[in-house]
Amino acid sequence: MSANLKSIQGKSVRERVSKEEWQMRVDLAAAYQLAHLYKWTDLIYTHFSARVPGTEDFLINPYGMMFDEITASNLVKIDQNGKVIDDPLGMGVNEAGFIIHSCMHAARPEINCVIHTHTRATVAVSAMKCGLLPISQHAMMVQSDVTYHDYEGVALYEEEKERMAKNLGKTSKAMILRNHGVLALGETVRQAFEIMYYLDCACQIQVDACAGGMHNVQLMSEAAAKSATASLRRQNRPAEYKDWPALLRMLERKGVKYAV
Repeated sequence: MSANLKSIQGKSVRERVSKEEWQMRVDLAAAYQLAHLYKWTDLIYTHFSARVPGTEDFLINPYGMMFDEITASNLVKIDQNGKVIDDPLGMGVNEAGFIIHSCMHAARPEINCVIHTHTRATVAVSAMKCGLLPISQHAMMVQSDVTYHDYEGVALYEEEKERMAKNLGKTSKAMILRNHGVLALGETVRQAFEIMYYLDCACQIQVDACAGGMHNVQLMSEAAAKSATASLRRQNRPAEYKDWPALLRMLERKGVKYAV
């Protein structure tokens, strides 16, 4: 049976979308491909979304595709109510994914990209009563900003959206969904990706550090934490325009076809 399986391919949508939408599609597809390389995947069950510039619609992955199959042209466009506007492969979207992402986009109009993962390390920290601890420089990118939402079961119910938005707050760009996973929000795909990178690394470090027992974990001082956070999150950091092109060059070197 497996010998008869073929890759799912579709036609390019570049000629029938705006230049701005195409660029957002390219960036979002790149984020999916990078997530595959960084092993942020959970079979077909997590989602990254991006707002279509100048609209209330957003792009999300087709339900049933692995992250390394995502391209700019096979992303699904849906409106804020979950109605499919453009589904090039006819695969639909994951209902739980829509609930979480539509909630985030509606609650925070300035946010243009939402990344949601269930990596082992982030789920492990989401199950820790202490939450994310100030024990690594990586954590300082997000620790002071992270918010929490208690687990209510699989996110299939509209009524949870209001509580999730309230817990997110007005400024947080990193959220831990207790017993579930994490969210990273950004004004750009690049920003959301960077936040998720630091958040995931911080969680991995915490899990490793705690393996020796909480009694042996060294918390940094409040002064050091504030200093590190200020440095990592200062405006016009070189990374803000250097890291994303470097990541895209890595995809190009590996021959990853995402911008198609």
